[in-house]
Amino acid sequence: MGELDIRPAEADDVPAIVAMLADDPLGAQRESPDDLTPYLAALERLAADPNQHLMVAVRADRVIGTLQLTIIPGLSRRGATRSIVEAVRVHADERGSGLGTQLIEWAVDESRRQGCGLVQLTSDASRTDAHRFYERLGFEASHVGFKLSL
Repeated sequence: MGELDIRPAEADDVPAIVAMLADDPLGAQRESPDDLTPYLAALERLAADPNQHLMVAVRADRVIGTLQLTIIPGLSRRGATRSIVEAVRVHADERGSGLGTQLIEWAVDESRRQGCGLVQLTSDASRTDAHRFYERLGFEASHVGFKLSL
């Protein structure tokens, strides 16, 4: 299988990341792999913020997974720092290989290293397979999420 490297995303990784974001019914509606300009600008903003970690999983020089980890200092929970995991994607060829588990384990370990007391994430209500995956890893469906498009 080859050695897996989980590292910060670079500009050359953006096409592969966007392709994974667009590779499902939800992502196909909201992503635009034909114009990478907004994604490259977003990568610059992320790279400039020490609390943002856009990561890629690479094997044999091929990007096969990604996630974003955000560290959020806060006042609630006695001033606890928490993390949010977003945009977890595994390349279609790698699904079922354990890569998703490795990515989430990396995020949990990094959250601990950063002093977080809580790791949280959201998952679209239609992604029932993802819900089972996160529950298998110990996450609890404890809240109802809300969004407001601007």
